[in-house]
Amino acid sequence: MSAHEERVLNTVKYTIKELPEDERPRERLVQFGAGALSSAELLAILLRTGTPEMTAVQLAQHLLTTMGSLRAIANAKPAELAQVKGIGVAKAAQLLAAVELGRRIALEQMGEQPAITRPDDVYALLHAQLRDEKQEHVVVLLLNTKNRVMRQTTVTKGTLDASLLHPREVFREAVRHSASSIILAHNHPSGDPTPSSEDIQITRRLHQAGQIMGIDLLDHVILGDGRWVSLKAQGVF
Repeated sequence: MSAHEERVLNTVKYTIKELPEDERPRERLVQFGAGALSSAELLAILLRTGTPEMTAVQLAQHLLTTMGSLRAIANAKPAELAQVKGIGVAKAAQLLAAVELGRRIALEQMGEQPAITRPDDVYALLHAQLRDEKQEHVVVLLLNTKNRVMRQTTVTKGTLDASLLHPREVFREAVRHSASSIILAHNHPSGDPTPSSEDIQITRRLHQAGQIMGIDLLDHVILGDGRWVSLKAQGVF
């Protein structure tokens, strides 16, 4: 083989089309449905091409092995994915765009104004958004008179601190949108939803402020890994 032929060979990217027909994930998806495909096969469809050393399916499996899980891929920064051998900026963008579309579809399926009748509903609404965040995110749900969510807003990110989280930050949007009541929620990145003394202090302070303003704080729900704690149910206020 000449040096020129070797250079050409080394620039070839293996594609899905080069796989045997019964192993091509696109064709398998059309024939059997997306549920019949492995995670690597689904990722390969998004990646489209492989590298000179790996087919698209092999690259997808390499990505899964490197990152550890689909969840890790979904929550990675673009630069993190781009650093994986064979991925690069373009493929990272393709993957994260698909992830974001999936998240938006999940939100739409919950309904534009989901009703909140118990802490479970708060967990169902927010856990997918907050479960992999490495910082605490404090979210306020604005409710109408039928306890349907009119709007949700993130009021702060980082460690929940009573000196930094002022009632006016929490109730500003509620006043602006004429909310009847609010629910406070935040995540514990540790996965343990046990309330801290700071959580309890902040909750009582906000409950008192809500009574003065005529906007009830219905609950404060702390989200953990597969678990939640309702401070209302615990009798904190």
